Amino acid sequence: MSFRTRLTLFFLLIVVVPMIALGAVVARVVSTSQDAKAAAQNRASAAAALADVRRLAADGVAAAGRLARDPALAAASQTATAADDRARLRTLAAQLGLARVRLVRDGRTLADVGARTAIASGAVHVRRPAAAPVAIEVSTTTAGRFARTVSTHGVRALVTRDGALLASTLPARPAHPAAASPARLPAHGTVTLGGVAYAAASFTTRDFGGRPTTVAILTDRSAAASAVTRDQRIAIVLLALFLLLAFAGALLISRRLHGQVARFLLAAKRIGRGDFSGAVPVEGRDEFAQLGREFNRMSDQLERRMHELALERERLRESIQRIGATFAANLDRAALLEIGTRTIADAVQAQCGRAAVHAAADGALLEVARVGDLAAAQEAIATAETHLQAACGRPATATAGAVHALAVPLGAPDAPRGVVSVARPHQPFADAERELVASLARQTGLSLENVDLHDQVARQAVTDELTGLSNHGRFQQVIAAEAAAARRFDHPLGLVMLDIDDFKRVNDTYGHQQGDLVLREVAAALRACSREVDEPARYGGEELAVALQQTDLDGAEAIAERVRMTVEALALPRLDGAGTLRVTVSCGVAASADGDPVALVAAADAALYGAKRSGKNRTVRAEPAVAAGGAG
Repeated sequence: MSFRTRLTLFFLLIVVVPMIALGAVVARVVSTSQDAKAAAQNRASAAAALADVRRLAADGVAAAGRLARDPALAAASQTATAADDRARLRTLAAQLGLARVRLVRDGRTLADVGARTAIASGAVHVRRPAAAPVAIEVSTTTAGRFARTVSTHGVRALVTRDGALLASTLPARPAHPAAASPARLPAHGTVTLGGVAYAAASFTTRDFGGRPTTVAILTDRSAAASAVTRDQRIAIVLLALFLLLAFAGALLISRRLHGQVARFLLAAKRIGRGDFSGAVPVEGRDEFAQLGREFNRMSDQLERRMHELALERERLRESIQRIGATFAANLDRAALLEIGTRTIADAVQAQCGRAAVHAAADGALLEVARVGDLAAAQEAIATAETHLQAACGRPATATAGAVHALAVPLGAPDAPRGVVSVARPHQPFADAERELVASLARQTGLSLENVDLHDQVARQAVTDELTGLSNHGRFQQVIAAEAAAARRFDHPLGLVMLDIDDFKRVNDTYGHQQGDLVLREVAAALRACSREVDEPARYGGEELAVALQQTDLDGAEAIAERVRMTVEALALPRLDGAGTLRVTVSCGVAASADGDPVALVAAADAALYGAKRSGKNRTVRAEPAVAAGGAG
């Protein structure tokens, strides 16, 4: 069989067959892509519709708030005549353009005006003195209006409630209402209505009286199917043209390769073995002769490049040493260790490495940074680290199978902070490489010391020196941040403020050192009774405070009582050796969700002084109106 025939057969095997398979894959990918595009567009439309529902619900809450402040409605809701409520609600609904308004007290509807197809309701609860709270539920739109709003070209909407169809923008209503029920509408998927296939996405919200309302967003898939057919035809035509051109080119090239392939193959094998001395014979002036000359020129350039790479490697090692000197300015401990380990591994062309520091509790090594895959080098690295512990700070090496590992102390050899280990296969580490790795590890250790110094200064700036709690400035930052979070996510924020009873008498009777001991022990009791997410602080003098995220007034009072009883049970040693000393604290608690830290502190402080005035050693809650943020 001639070379040309073999080349033709190879062409059929490596080009034609794969291209046919590729054509099938492309057709499938085009179809899948269009389906995914239609589904993604439908999900995006559903997400936008859900955002509209939430916005409309927020509008309903705002409108309900306006109704809650209407004096006439408040007066009507206190009467026994439902007609008064309905009349005032109709007037207010007309003035504010509301779709539906509903008043509920003790689960009983006082008045309900507006369209029963209204959706996206918002509600507020109004508390009146000596009366049961009244819930005001308000909607600003109807299902039909909302469905028309979210419908665009190719996008339809269905709104159902309790299995009943409230609104639809389909060309025709479903033949069977049950087909549009929430159970038949998938959260994401495909549904057929009226003989038309739609990409469907649905979600359910709660409306008046907590009744579930389902909104389905439907996208007609006929446009996507047309696009799939068109794209598939274009892809097939392009592939056919490519095959035709490829076959013609293969026939032309095969006629020119017959006499040259063997010589180029021999020259390529020689260069692959690293022999650049020989040259490819060049005959004539045709393209193959030019290829031969370029091949020879490439061989010469590769030989020069190998020499340049050896010089470049030496310059790289010098550059890495200079980079190590800059680590001391880095204050990110995790990033510093990762960069240091990666730089050390690159400096000696190691395939993997890790950095480990001594744990504060028992001195065991704790891995904090890793480079590459350590699976094949675990044994060698572990052995090198064990040898390092017995080498008095000198670099240690180990070999396990074909893997060579090097371990050096992280930081000063006489007081290492940990260890850096690297590994590579088939090549032991030279003395120069050991010195380079040790130098970079020392630089990295110095950088870690700078990080620790920076962290220590940062902690001192926000910590009270006597009690170890946060200082007043840090407390102001914490309560401001927690109040903002409470306002953003509508969560309650509790606050406990406590004051040591008769603290001045302790100082005057037993001395200020005894007073300092009392402060530290009370602070320790507050810290022990607080949750891990809380940050107790010394507010000033003998007054302490702790902001309690996501905690209502009852929860804040429970924590304050726990602190008060813990302090009451303390038996503090007297510094003069004459027995023990007992102290008590008075606590004031408040809670709010309106995001006003100033008002919250004022409420808790007022409650604290109420505890002082009422006999001390007790917990007093802030007034209910203040603790609730003034709502209602």
